[in-house]
Amino acid sequence: MSFRCASCGELHDFPFAFGSDAPAYWRPDYEAEGRGVLGAENCEIDEHRFVRGRVCIPVVDADTEFEWGVWVSLSETNYERMLELWHTPGREHEPAYFGWLSTDLPLYEPSTLLLKSMVKTSPLGERPRVELEQTEHPLAVEQREGIRLERVREIALVLLHPDADVA
Repeated sequence: MSFRCASCGELHDFPFAFGSDAPAYWRPDYEAEGRGVLGAENCEIDEHRFVRGRVCIPVVDADTEFEWGVWVSLSETNYERMLELWHTPGREHEPAYFGWLSTDLPLYEPSTLLLKSMVKTSPLGERPRVELEQTEHPLAVEQREGIRLERVREIALVLLHPDADVA
């Protein structure tokens, strides 16, 4: 599946996933200062703990999902439990953990930072799923109701060409 880009005129495949490499609160100098460590799937900053997850949004006219790769803060107890089970088969049966979304996703007003969420551990080899509290925040509405391919195209245009006019 592809679309002709209104910004550059090229043909792009529909990207059904975008993500963030670190929580919004991460600064590269934290590691050198001994204040934190950033891994591929988890992050620690001072007393704060974060895990990487996926906000999955149904694409109603494409029979697939769009995924936002996000970071969620967890309590120290839940973070330690998640790490303890990280390589354990059957970990997906663990109860969900409460967390605060810690990624500021583009295209959403108000900010997506600190949205209440539940982190659901997935089978081995899959990042956890992040279920947002059912509010009227636009991201929560999209997760609940789904989006269309045109919205995926809009997201792609903004993220692939940040200086382009989306209108």
